[in-house]
Amino acid sequence: MSPLTIETLMERMPGAFLPEKAEGVDAQIQFNLGEGGDWVVTIREGTCTAEQGVAEDPKLTITAEAQAYIDIVTGKLNPMTALANQQVKYKGDLNLAMKMMSMFKLN
Repeated sequence: MSPLTIETLMERMPGAFLPEKAEGVDAQIQFNLGEGGDWVVTIREGTCTAEQGVAEDPKLTITAEAQAYIDIVTGKLNPMTALANQQVKYKGDLNLAMKMMSMFKLN
């Protein structure tokens, strides 16, 4: 099995989206993932899309190195530990950041 990349992870996000956990969420989330690139995840009306690019006015911005983010998603790195060690930084709606973990079934 080949190693997980940011591109593969982002391509899987819409399929891993749990719309029942995102009731009332209307947001663009900006991911700045170092060598993994910039990605925008849009959650709106029970749907989720992910595409490369930069959002004009995201509700939440997540900044991390690509491998650190992959490690968080795959459970190798605790999100709170990553935040405490500044391996991941959140800017904007922190409630959305906390809720996000339950909105996706990625592993």
